[in-house]
Amino acid sequence: MCITSSPSKEATVTKMRTHILVPEPLIEAIDRLVGSRGRSAFFIKAAERELARRRLVEAAEKAAGVLADRDIPGWETPESAADWVRALRQDDTDRLERIQAS
Repeated sequence: MCITSSPSKEATVTKMRTHILVPEPLIEAIDRLVGSRGRSAFFIKAAERELARRRLVEAAEKAAGVLADRDIPGWETPESAADWVRALRQDDTDRLERIQAS
């Protein structure tokens, strides 16, 4: 294992060297986009995005059903909730048009 420290804009970040097996066609496609010298940055960004996505999914799963026992006008059915959201969005659009017309 090789551990290096490199300065970032906000703090020193410790980086670890790791070994992963990646299918050759995937590496070739990545290299065409970012070059072989850009692989690490590409994998870091991809991993960060996936971690953020999984955290969001986990939070959504934890929050699922928390409003099930609440009486919220406009949310009686999935269709009425969709209508409620559409109305809110239309209100925003109308407001933006009034602001732009001023």
